[in-house]
Amino acid sequence: MVDGDRARTRRAGGVTGEPAADEATRAFLDHRDLLFTVAYEMLGSAADAEDVLQETWLRWSGVDLAEVRDHRAYLVRITTRQALTRLRTLGRRKESYVGPWLPEPLLTTPDVADDVVLAESVSMAMLLVLETLTPLERVVFVLREVFEVDYDEIAGALDRSPAAVRQIAHRARNHVDARRPRQTVRRGEVRAVLGSFQRALETGDLLGLADTLAPDVVLLSDGGGLRQAALRPILGSDRVVRWLAGVARKAVGVLEVEAAEANGSPALLVRLDGEVDGVVACRVRDGLITGLYYVRNPEKLSRVERETTLTVR
Repeated sequence: MVDGDRARTRRAGGVTGEPAADEATRAFLDHRDLLFTVAYEMLGSAADAEDVLQETWLRWSGVDLAEVRDHRAYLVRITTRQALTRLRTLGRRKESYVGPWLPEPLLTTPDVADDVVLAESVSMAMLLVLETLTPLERVVFVLREVFEVDYDEIAGALDRSPAAVRQIAHRARNHVDARRPRQTVRRGEVRAVLGSFQRALETGDLLGLADTLAPDVVLLSDGGGLRQAALRPILGSDRVVRWLAGVARKAVGVLEVEAAEANGSPALLVRLDGEVDGVVACRVRDGLITGLYYVRNPEKLSRVERETTLTVR
């Protein structure tokens, strides 16, 4: 095995010291990006998705491959079951979380933005909508609507009848449709609004900052109790501007804001003295920011220094 193969095998999620030519290892590595995307969309947490991948590998490595006709489908089934178990555990953890909980942002590759369905499904706005589903509804919705898994396969993964899965999918789809953003916004428009927001934030131009925000803008900030963040959503442009100005005033060090691509959408990377301090994502309507998502929890910032490959294939 060459050094590159060893490195990829170590990243497989618990695979260490085994031949890269091994069929189980090769199949797992071939589908690893897909399995990570499945787990991340179900959990909204890259750290938990990586744990799910490790658990998936442990179970996959004990499977008799002679009995498996479709490696991809079987791996997705294992990942789904592990993600559903962890999703229920996450729900209990979130009950004691300090302040609003936001998904863990990912610095994504440019091709994610080219896939409209994938980009929407991993956006901060959509991941927050998925948070309002029950664990079972979320798993079914993600598998069916994003990855186009057929009802029989989903039923097999969840030990439910196809008819029951169809009912769950219908209920989840109606729930999401009632809450997802109605308006499709061009990426160039989002980037332009974020650029104006960025310049106003860097220069302390409070009037310019207010000009980028809709009157009914909502800001959610996630510090996890480790960084300064609002413990409740902040409503209204005046209050959002005051809060952001307060954070900037209290920042110790040189504040830098740079354009980035997070979760398939334009975003901002905030640094203090060169160190990542947070990620800002947004929702835009009619040329104004209607939703701001500011992730400052350092435990959620490990994936914003390198690109993460997401795929539905």
